[in-house]
Amino acid sequence: MFQVRIHGRGGQGVVTAAEMLSIAAFVEGKHSQAFPSFGSERMGAPVMAFCRIDDKEIRLREPVLTPDALIIQDPGLLHQVNLFEGLAERGYILINSNHSLSELGLDTFLQTHPGERISVIPASELALKYIGRPLPNAALLGGFAALTGLIQMEALQAAIRQKFSGKIAEQNIAAAQAAFAQVQATLPGGKPC
Repeated sequence: MFQVRIHGRGGQGVVTAAEMLSIAAFVEGKHSQAFPSFGSERMGAPVMAFCRIDDKEIRLREPVLTPDALIIQDPGLLHQVNLFEGLAERGYILINSNHSLSELGLDTFLQTHPGERISVIPASELALKYIGRPLPNAALLGGFAALTGLIQMEALQAAIRQKFSGKIAEQNIAAAQAAFAQVQATLPGGKPC
């Protein structure tokens, strides 16, 4: 089973990102589940959402404590909470930022984690460019598809079209494709590790 934990703030589309990732996995014939973890938080408060993907039925219902991948929608959370807690030794990390890992203060973390499994992408900027609003979820999922190889872009496009319609769907797909291309360009040999 592959487990993903998504960190962000209320209003950034954290729950929607988990749902679209789950739908994309389902489109590919896999079993999946997505669910949020929040209580009475308000807009801008830290929130988490989870997604599990497997080839067989998923019976677990508890939060993801040992993720295989982290998607961090808001880099401001990096030093407020321990986002990396429980992360698998060779887990994937995708961060929404236009700063380098060093500029984000992650040099020490990089000493113990494989750098080829970490990617930073300006998803909010891509969202502004293609969607007109800084909602990074579709762009981050495009980057996730490139980084992990877990889902294909075609399945992600289908998931986006299930969640959104018309022009908004196409704009989100454009942001996801741009992010996919950016992350793919940074990978050794252009392929997921």
